[in-house]
Amino acid sequence: RMETDCNPMELPNSTGFEEDSDYRDFEGTDVKDMRLEAEAVVNDVLFAVSNMFVSKTLPCAEDVAYINVETRERNRYCLELTEAGLRVVAYDFDQTDDRLQTPYHETVYSLLDSLSPAYREVFGNALLQRLEALKKDSQS
Repeated sequence: RMETDCNPMELPNSTGFEEDSDYRDFEGTDVKDMRLEAEAVVNDVLFAVSNMFVSKTLPCAEDVAYINVETRERNRYCLELTEAGLRVVAYDFDQTDDRLQTPYHETVYSLLDSLSPAYREVFGNALLQRLEALKKDSQS
């Protein structure tokens, strides 16, 4: 913060900054819109699960979004996405259960890896195929 030689009594009561949302998060200008982040998460791993989409029922905000996922084992989860990471907040779509104390995962990959053996297999196979393709490219 910059220091100024200004008497606070000389300042008007309202600087206009409070109302202007562009300045409200001025220090956190790298704040991401979590809905966009959630969409990116879904697009990244949709191929390896049965169903996955950003919740339209639960509120999304700059700091939180909710993602519904159904694993290939047909288990349903509602995930919370925040700056802390991802965690399961309910065992059904569009739900949150405050009693649930599940750990945060830094990535959607580690979260799904812990929930779904089928995800792990599909994701691993996709990775192998990409590596094989890279190997062929480098040999040609």
